[in-house]
Order: sequence, then C-alpha cells, then structure tokens
Amino acid sequence: MHDIRAIRDNPDAFDNDLKRRGLEPLSAELIALDEARKAAVSAAQANQERRNALAKEIGGAKKAKDEARAAALMAEVAALKEAGPGLETAQAEAGKALDARLAAIPNRPKADVPEGADEHGNVLYRSHASTRERLGEGKEHFEIGEALGLMDFETAAKLSGSRFVVLKGRLARLERALGQFMLDLHTQEHGYTEVAPPIMVRDEAMFGTAQLPKFEDDQFAVLDGEALRGASASEQPRRWLVPTAEVPLTNLVRESILREEELPLRFTALTPCFRAEAGAAGRDTRGMLRQHQFNKVELVSITTPEASADEHERMLTSAEAVLKKLDLPYRVMTLCTGDMGFASQKTYDIEVWVPGQKTYREISSCSVCGDFQARRMQARYRGKDGKPAYVHTLNGSGVAVGRALIAVLENYQNPDGSVTIPSVLAPYMGGLNRIEGPR
Repeated sequence: MHDIRAIRDNPDAFDNDLKRRGLEPLSAELIALDEARKAAVSAAQANQERRNALAKEIGGAKKAKDEARAAALMAEVAALKEAGPGLETAQAEAGKALDARLAAIPNRPKADVPEGADEHGNVLYRSHASTRERLGEGKEHFEIGEALGLMDFETAAKLSGSRFVVLKGRLARLERALGQFMLDLHTQEHGYTEVAPPIMVRDEAMFGTAQLPKFEDDQFAVLDGEALRGASASEQPRRWLVPTAEVPLTNLVRESILREEELPLRFTALTPCFRAEAGAAGRDTRGMLRQHQFNKVELVSITTPEASADEHERMLTSAEAVLKKLDLPYRVMTLCTGDMGFASQKTYDIEVWVPGQKTYREISSCSVCGDFQARRMQARYRGKDGKPAYVHTLNGSGVAVGRALIAVLENYQNPDGSVTIPSVLAPYMGGLNRIEGPR
C-alpha cells in the first residue's frame, strides 16, 4: 500500500517510478481521490461541530426563556442529525475509494533495479558452478522418476486432476529429506526461527501480503461443510489455502507495534503451498515444475528501514547456501522492473541448472518489499525517538522443495537410470547414497 502523503509531496517521483513499471501516471488521480476524501471528512466534521455549537446555543436560549429561538435551533439540529448518516457514509466511501485504488498499484522499484519489460530485461548478478562436472543434457525429472516407478502422474490425475503428482518410496523420502535439510540449515546456521503456521488464512492476511485483491484468480478458496450445505457460498466467510508461507509468516506481526530492539525477526517454515496457476495454461504441463500443490521452505524477515537492504543480501545468501551444499550449479538474476512481483521493491531470482531442459529454472525468489506490506498489515515498530514507524518486510524461498527435487534428479542422474543422493542428504536418508528402484 502506498503512502498518499508521500505521493502528494512528490507526485513526479511517484509517476516516474510507475513509468519504470510500465504504468501511466496516476498521481493526479490519487490526489483527486484524496481531495474528495478530505472534503467528505471536513463535511462530516463541520456537521458535528455545528451540532455541538447548537447544543450550547439551545441551552442559552432556554435559559433566557427564548422559546422561539430554541425551537428554531432544535429544528436545525434535527436537520443536521438527519444529514449526518449520509455524510458519514460519504466519508467512508471516499476513504474506501482511495484505499482501493492505492491497493491496486504495485510497489515502487528501487533506483538500482534494472529497467525492462519482461524476463529478457533481467540482469545476471552472480553465478555458481558445482564441484561436480555439470551435465550439459540428460533426461527430464519425470522421465527419471517414472522409470524408477516412484513418480506417478496418472494416479494423481485420477485423485485430483492435472498438475498433481504422487511420489512413492525413496523418492518420497528424498523430498522429505530435502525439506528437513533446509529447515535445519536455516534454523541452525542462519538464525531463522522455525514456525508451524496455519495453511488456511483469512482475507485480511492475504490482503496484507498483497495476494488480494489483484491475484484472487491465482488462489484456492475453501468453505467448510456447514457453509456448503447452508447459505450461498458468496455469503460465507472464505479461507484461503496459502500460496506460500510468506502469508502467515509475514502476518505474524500484523496490527502490532514492535520494539526496535526486537528486530530483525527472522522466520522460516516448511509448508504445502497451493496455486491455481490461472495464468499458466499450456506452460510446463509435464512434470513437477508447475503444480497446484507443492512444498516450500519460506524465509521471512521483519526489520527496520535502515537494515532492509543488508537483510535482503543476507536472505539471498541463506537461500544460496542450500544449493551450494547440494552442490548444484545456479545463477542469481536481478529482476527488471517488468518482471518483479507486485509487492516487491527489488527481487533476486535464483535459477538452478536443469540439464533435462538444458536451461536454468527459478528455484527461489528473494524480495524486499519496504513498508508496502507493513502499511497493509498496520505492522509498526517504535524507534529510539519513541514514534511508531512502519517495519520493512522481506520474503524468499529457501528453497522450493519440489524444484530442488527436480534439480537433484536431473543433475545427479546416472547412465543406468539410478540417481546419486547428494552427500549432505545422507543423514536424512538413513545413509542411502543411491536410488535405484521402487523401494
């Protein structure tokens, strides 16, 4: 959510930032909406002030036994009272109109974010080679998993439809091992606090992290059995399956004022994630790259404005550590203005090499959001001056477990169809160092 006062103070800077995002100038429209809101507030206040003043005048008229004047004043009060609800409604609607418009506008990019229209404008930040020889090509993960008899898309489709998978045996254990390894790394070495959050959240939480209202079509909403049997679904409160643990983790500080000495707060969680993939028709239809349900380890930081840039680099390094320990080749891209997310000020994407597709694919996004989400959540801290100020929020994948599984299968595949298990995962696999079949 944007600060209308900052827009009023420097409308040209706001419009220039939107232009970098490929949007038309909006400051004039927003300022006009704010003027309408202010006018509505003033009208409601003037009504109440006049009523208060009249109450004193009526008392004076009655004391002076001026019944005619008292009656005239009381008639004016009655008219003001009658107009009051309409003025209050106009004030509320003007405020909602401004808030709704502000909520629909993406975050302003940082000055060092490269300009571009789409992913072709992204810029290489750094790259990392594995100690093992990088495979230039190979089988895709679904070919490997199906040949092992441990990855079943056909049965998953019978159960749930497309974009789901059933993992079995040692492949299911490998996915579990990856998630546990990531959690242990981030909690034991990177200072994140593990959280087991709800994976169903309310509208307010989704709005706070900016999944709503703009990205409603990409989400899964759920209703309880009573709602389905009773009144129409539109009349029932919704809960949302989380698209990422960013939603509950970031909202842990909603509607609160933290102490500065508490910051930074760093949270991590391993949860199922659910995405409708409404805009992904025809993309990555085979395999596990783009699923409706997947597991992910999320990283969230809550910090001060002064520390958020350094925290962003720290979060990126934490996510990179996962791939380094798995000995996977990857690169880090700085996303351009046309490719970064709605709530982001700046985003790094980590892309892992997948030899089956002979390309790099995203496995983590690490974003700094400034106070954009904090304003939507009313999440603040009290600084040394004693005044409340909005926190800065950051989020990143640390990393997507399903995509890590894909990367391991493709980069550690052997000519005989088996898959070598990265040495760092051996303690989580009971000492097993190779997957050879459906056990």
